[in-house]
Amino acid sequence: MPQQLTFDLPVRSAQGRGDFYVTASNAAAMATVEAWQDWPNRKLVLVGPEGAGKTHLAHVWADLSGAAVLRAKDLPSTDIPALAGSCVVVEDADRIAGNRPCEEALFHLHNLILAEGGSLMLTACTAPSRWGLSLPDLTSRAEATTLAHLEAPDDMLLSAVLVKLFDDRQITVSHPLITYLTRRMSRSLSEAAQMVDRLDRAALAQNCPITRSFAARILDISGEISA
Repeated sequence: MPQQLTFDLPVRSAQGRGDFYVTASNAAAMATVEAWQDWPNRKLVLVGPEGAGKTHLAHVWADLSGAAVLRAKDLPSTDIPALAGSCVVVEDADRIAGNRPCEEALFHLHNLILAEGGSLMLTACTAPSRWGLSLPDLTSRAEATTLAHLEAPDDMLLSAVLVKLFDDRQITVSHPLITYLTRRMSRSLSEAAQMVDRLDRAALAQNCPITRSFAARILDISGEISA
């Protein structure tokens, strides 16, 4: 069967509150973020494994607070004085350990924001005590920050996200397919997005519906399959 041409058309990737599905794996973290005006010392470290939804939840808080969202590695080139007193998210704060310019920039940002009445959220895969920061003053401030934990996505969350990702592409899928995929994938929202993209491209190229047997073949999932 000849393959159809496919095109890289844009797919909407929403990260607002209405697109954040709350389940047992993220309910506590979501509640903490929504109560951001009650954070002790107006700062929070959002901790969770890769693919748990930290970036999405950080953008939820940005919508609530008007916060700017920055990457920790970009801080040395950021106009930090311009952020005084504002709300700021710094993503991947655990990845700058040993990078002196980044650590110093985060230290100054932390002090300036909080001194002027702003609020600060840091995202990371682990708690600050495990970051291995080289700057003692930054270490002490990070370790004194309240933690909110995102657990790895559960089946309910993965199912909801898969359905939404397919729906964003105007693809209707069956409940058995969603159940089949969630039971065989890793606990990662980013993997869910990659999986849907791969299935969509293959279905377009081969002009096939996305069934369990099709998914098993395309994703090379082993095991007994029924269409």
